[in-house]
Amino acid sequence: MALVCLSDFEAYAKQHLPKDAWDFVAAGADECSTLEENLKAFKRIRFRPRVLRDMSAMDTRTTILGTEISFPVGIAPTGFHRLAWPDGELSTARAAEAMKTCYIASSYASCSVDEIAAAAPAALRWFQLYIHRDRTVSEQLVRRAEAAGFRALVLTADVPYTGKRRDDIRNNFRFLSAVKPKNFEGAFEGKDCSEYGVPAGSIDPSVTWNDISWLRRVTRLPLIIKGILTKEDAELAMSRGVQGIIVSNHGGRQLDGAPASIDALVEIVATVENKIDVYLDGGIRTGSDVLKALALGAKCVFIGRPAIWGLAYKGEEGLRKVLEILKEEFRLSMALAGCRNVSEIGRHIVQYSKL
Repeated sequence: MALVCLSDFEAYAKQHLPKDAWDFVAAGADECSTLEENLKAFKRIRFRPRVLRDMSAMDTRTTILGTEISFPVGIAPTGFHRLAWPDGELSTARAAEAMKTCYIASSYASCSVDEIAAAAPAALRWFQLYIHRDRTVSEQLVRRAEAAGFRALVLTADVPYTGKRRDDIRNNFRFLSAVKPKNFEGAFEGKDCSEYGVPAGSIDPSVTWNDISWLRRVTRLPLIIKGILTKEDAELAMSRGVQGIIVSNHGGRQLDGAPASIDALVEIVATVENKIDVYLDGGIRTGSDVLKALALGAKCVFIGRPAIWGLAYKGEEGLRKVLEILKEEFRLSMALAGCRNVSEIGRHIVQYSKL
């Protein structure tokens, strides 16, 4: 059977991945209410399509941090891609390069930043960071990513502690026998690396907004804060001079009961007032979801789990297919809503369902 939408790739991945690997990819925190809400929230948004607007010429291109991408969908940072495909993040980077879009490589990648850069030297690559108790570990990672040509730093801010993902605990993190976080190789010698491949409690829970100044001293890369869901934190991010915000609830894997990312987007956009870029991840499954997010003010969206599903199907080829489907669905949704290019997308084309 042909795979024609992202849910087809999800079904394929669930059938073909080992159970512990699938459970890791699919996991949400606690009762998974936020994970589920990320999907439901998009369905409450309806379009207000305009007609008879000459859709003979369409343009899906946009620009993020000064770099043009072919359409406003990038790949979010997710760990351990070798769970899904032998080449792991190498295939991910190549797919992003081929589709002329952005890939945010995770600190917990199963390939190193150097290997990822070598696999796709022309790709637009950003690097995702956690701040560890041992600041030397984080600082060295930033410097390696910068030297390897990564173009921005994405600080994940919503993990003072790891959320409770029940299936990973039930499975006793068995997937770690197959993959390791390559960027931390040698960093924690002699320690029990039982929590996602690093020592339990390795991420520093004492991090505050003041630590942005420390990061500024470490790197000259543009800085994006990932995990913001409130206007208060958006204001603090702006006051620290960051270049962007990713509205995100970590795919529902951290605080269960947090709002859906798309529901939090509106107040963030209103707070930022176009002074910095606002992006979104969480719940994107169709091209019309992408259009809804842009209509509510996101500059670009990033996909997490669907990228893994694509890798599980046919590696780089599978992930390219996922991205191609999203691009074509986005282009079609734009046309049917009456938007010829990204600049014509705005709040006027959506409304919230009264149902």
